[in-house]
Amino acid sequence: MAAETAEAGNSLEKLDRRKFLGLAATAAGAMFIKPELVFGTAANSAVRLGLLGCGGRGTEDAKSLVETGGARVVALADLFHDQLDAARAKFDQLQQEKGFAALDASQLFVGPKAYQQIAASKEVDAIVVATPPYYHPQHLEAAVAGGKHVYLEKPVAVDVPGCLKVMDIGKSAQGKLSLDVGFQIRDCPPFVELVKRIHNGALGKIVCAETYYLTAYLDSTPRPNASPLELRIRNWKYDRALSGDIILEQNIHVIDICNWVLRAHPLKVSASGGRDGRPPGDGDVYGNYHVLFHYPDDVQVTFTSTQFAKGWWDVSERFFGTKGTSQSPYVGALGIWGDEPWQWTGPGSETTEPQAFSRTGNFSSNLQLTDPEKKKAFVESITSGNFHNQADKGVESCLSCIMAREAAYKNHEVTWDHIMKSKEIYDPKLDLSKLT
Repeated sequence: MAAETAEAGNSLEKLDRRKFLGLAATAAGAMFIKPELVFGTAANSAVRLGLLGCGGRGTEDAKSLVETGGARVVALADLFHDQLDAARAKFDQLQQEKGFAALDASQLFVGPKAYQQIAASKEVDAIVVATPPYYHPQHLEAAVAGGKHVYLEKPVAVDVPGCLKVMDIGKSAQGKLSLDVGFQIRDCPPFVELVKRIHNGALGKIVCAETYYLTAYLDSTPRPNASPLELRIRNWKYDRALSGDIILEQNIHVIDICNWVLRAHPLKVSASGGRDGRPPGDGDVYGNYHVLFHYPDDVQVTFTSTQFAKGWWDVSERFFGTKGTSQSPYVGALGIWGDEPWQWTGPGSETTEPQAFSRTGNFSSNLQLTDPEKKKAFVESITSGNFHNQADKGVESCLSCIMAREAAYKNHEVTWDHIMKSKEIYDPKLDLSKLT
């Protein structure tokens, strides 16, 4: 792996930004799979879906693909029996209500090799990968090698070598398979309309931005009889090597929106942060970040996050330009104020009071249409043959967050050019074969 990532890193260092962003369109590379698409026994049958990672986020993704994308869950895979059993019961009930058969026992895969087994299944057309982020490159590689379309949850990786691996996998899938990344807000109608207006000049020249992702502490289910190995895997969100820290695993949505609005990635980053506010003994991730991103054209973007606050949460971006200001919160007034005013008045706009924070991404208000639109687009890309490839967007936003994380950890400014040369690997050093 070290040799592969070194070679990938050397080749990428030679690319300028335009070539980097255009990789999905210009990618070449051989695929050692048959690219033909199979949808059960009839052309109009549902896309057959496998879920790899049966926790809350993965289950919500698959549920949305069934309810709004018209897919059918046919296979489940997880390290743990209890998570798989809970997902099986949920999807058996959901799909039987739609006239689908219950899941076949032969398509239930448990244990360290479950990702390979579901990737090799001939009953599966597409796979949702919702495992701990450290495993995303490995699990994506297996799914694509198995000829499966993939909905890959964010972040795509936890370190730069992992990002480069995902980029190479994306190149191999270009034009042959759909590879979506879990930035569902890019399909959310109010955000899509807002960004279109910004790109058409509604804000004039963007000067600066203020952004934040402020949330409460994420509790875990007590497991008094679990081994230290099992606890670490189940509580992966507290673990730097498994999650990438909160700025990758959770906050990345906001940084992805910044990259989308500004049509660029940050050139350099300074940051601070720490664990203050978090309870002791819950791993090694930070509880807060305070970041200054420097984008092209001298656009400065501040970003703040917490993951310990009690009784309140808020997520939003404000962009300030010479003609106006935009605001795009999860809940509340979303629009543009200034020379070309516009406010979202569609579904969800009537909700102005904060709702309960969702650990699985199932939000209302301005995000009411987010998951349905994203999941419909993914399924339609498969059934139409107009395959998506979002590996480049997933990698770019992941690298942007890695820059901020490393700047905070090391207490010095980090540039894009510097981070692209990083060979540092986040290795949790876990032996999954020892799980009981």
